[in-house]
Amino acid sequence: MFKVGDYVIHGSNGACKIEKIGPLSGMSVSGDKQYYTLTTCYTHSTIYSPVDSPKVLMRPVLTKDEAERLISEINDIEGLGEIEDKRREQEYKDVFRTGKCTDLVRILKTIHERRKQRLAAGKKTTSSDEKYFKMAEDSLYGELAISLGMTRDEAKDYVMKTIHPDGK
Repeated sequence: MFKVGDYVIHGSNGACKIEKIGPLSGMSVSGDKQYYTLTTCYTHSTIYSPVDSPKVLMRPVLTKDEAERLISEINDIEGLGEIEDKRREQEYKDVFRTGKCTDLVRILKTIHERRKQRLAAGKKTTSSDEKYFKMAEDSLYGELAISLGMTRDEAKDYVMKTIHPDGK
């Protein structure tokens, strides 16, 4: 069980801070059921999540050491490879459900490679690829920012400088 003040990843809501744990008051729910009251770190929305719910992925954010290790291994993480067009969006959704940072890196690498291929063929990036690239970036850099004590932009810059020290 998490405690008040912990930062967690909550399903597709991304990074959240646990503000309170206990029954919900003033709502039409059983008074003995325990809930996490979470505040999303970047949209500042409030979420009420049952403490015992297996339905929503909830895990602690990476520690600083885990974040540094992930960043040092990014160049070795493989993309998703070739995915047929009809399955691409479902594959992205499935990967997002794992909640793993390495899988977010895999999506980013896959879409980055697709962008290069499409541009070389004189085509635009698909709106689906753009949507999932932004979602993966927001999730990954949002979590790394908390782990490393930075803003999302600073975390992104730090990752880019670490994986491309020559600036390329």
